Parts: sequence; C-alpha cells; structure tokens
Amino acid sequence: MYYIGVDLGGTNIAIGIVNEDFEIVKKGSTPTKPERGADAIVADMAALSRKLIEEMGITMDDIASAGVATPGTANNETGVVEYANNIPFLQYPLADKLSALLDGKPVYIENDANAAAKAEAMAGVAKGAPYSVMITLGTGLGGGIVINGKVYSGFNFAGAELGHIVIEKDGRQCSCGRKGCWEAYSSATGLVNMTKDAILAARESGRETAMEEMIGGDLDKVSARTAFNAQKAGDALGAEVVDEYISYLATGIVNIINIFQPNVLSIGGGVCNEGDNLMKPLLEKVWSETYSREGTPQTQIMIAKLGNDAGIIGAAVLGQ
Repeated sequence: MYYIGVDLGGTNIAIGIVNEDFEIVKKGSTPTKPERGADAIVADMAALSRKLIEEMGITMDDIASAGVATPGTANNETGVVEYANNIPFLQYPLADKLSALLDGKPVYIENDANAAAKAEAMAGVAKGAPYSVMITLGTGLGGGIVINGKVYSGFNFAGAELGHIVIEKDGRQCSCGRKGCWEAYSSATGLVNMTKDAILAARESGRETAMEEMIGGDLDKVSARTAFNAQKAGDALGAEVVDEYISYLATGIVNIINIFQPNVLSIGGGVCNEGDNLMKPLLEKVWSETYSREGTPQTQIMIAKLGNDAGIIGAAVLGQ
C-alpha cells in the first residue's frame, strides 16, 4: 500500500506518494496562494494527489490513507485546524474536506513541526528511539516531541512550541508578542538580525569587517550564511556573531534536554549545512551545561536526516 503525504506551506504545497518503507516514490508541488481561501487550497491538494497517483500507474485503491502537515494548531482527533497564522484556516475541517475529495480515504492532520519530528522518529536519525525531540531552524524555530512513536502536542494540540520558551528576559522582540524567545535568537531569522546588528555596530564604531564587503554594503543582502562565511574567512566580527548565535542555540537545547532527556535530539534547517562549524562548538557548549553531564548515557544530538522531505514523510505516516 501507499500513503499520501501533504506538506502545506505558506508558499508551496508539496505532496509525495510514500511507500511502506517510508520512501517517497513520487513527488510534486504547486503554489499555495493562500489568498484564494481554504477550499481552493484543499482542492489543489486533491488534484495534485490524483495526478501523482495517475503518473505512478496506480489507483486510489492502492492508497491506504493521506496525511497533512499543516502550520498552526491542528486537532489530530477531530481533523480540524483550529488556527493557522499564514493560511486561511480557522476551525476548518481539513481532514473531512480532503477525504471527501479523495474517495473517502482516511485523512490525518498534524502540525508541520510535529509531523517532521515524527518522520525523523520513524525513518530518520531518531528511528528506533523511544523518546526524541526535533527542532527546525528556519524562518522561525519549530519543535516536535515524539514519545513511543506518538507526537506529544498537549491537551489542546498547541504543545511543543519550543521556539517560544524565553531564554533572555526582556530580550529581542518575538513575532509571538513575547520578548526574548528562543526563536528570536536561534532561528535563521534571528541569526540574520544578529548579523545586521553587528554590522551596524561596526559601522558606528569604525570597526572593519569582511561582512561589509560580502553584502556590498546592503543590509538587505545579509543571510544566515553571512556570519559563518566571514568566520571561515578569518573575520573576527563574523566569528563573534557565530559564537553568540551558537551560545543562544546551546542554551535552548540544554533547556530541552534538561526537561525531556530524549534519546535523540535532531536539528533541521538550512543552518545545519554548516556541519562541524556549527556542531562542534555547539556540542561543547551543550555538554558543559546539561544537568545530566556527569551521567551516562547522554542524549545524542544529531543533524536531521530527511531534510525538506520530512514534512511529506511525517504527514504520510500519521495514520500508522
């Protein structure tokens, strides 16, 4: 049997047909265009799913179920998306709506970060681990907790918002309304803002930095790679920004380990492409601070394996 996995984003809808070994055997995408409304988005989900099924040479009879990884608060018991910030879902019966367009096939829904965490637990670096946590460093900082194969999302399906633990009281403004959230420091956006602040401070003090040349003097060209690239080029300010970023990232990870003590904590997102430049100093900082540092065994901290496919795979396996 096969499973349909839908990864719903604010820009694109990515869909894959996934086999029983958690492998994507066919994949496609289509623009989300959220301004059209919820029903149009779901119609596109169904149309693309049917197109992929047809291209594979199979029929709907070969599909066991479908799943949707969606932004927002997804009630996985009722199939209703209670609220999503950038998608027009408000108390929207997503599972029933999509099921009706897929010949009545069972449809399951889950928050996108939770679905990615389940994917890593079922088919990624946390496979076989009873307790795992995944954090994703992107525009925001997403999180997911998996306990014995089941996603933990709290009594109201809004749990595991790990990016919104405060690590700096009265610190940077977060988009959620609080100040000092982990997301404001350790997301890719947080790193960009940190880099911009450092460049502005250097301009005011007259300090030279290779980052200025890298961006051609245009702050809009700062990316999450700028400080890391400058560090690798021997730039002192770039190294300071990277160290500050990794310190904040480590602080949040230590908090998560101290609370949950998972077998595996996986990290996803483009920042992970820095590899050892990120992981070596990060692990040094984490292991110097965790409450369990004197004991064994320790949580394994690993770069997530499934990348951009995590949402599709996680959605597809929601029915298992």
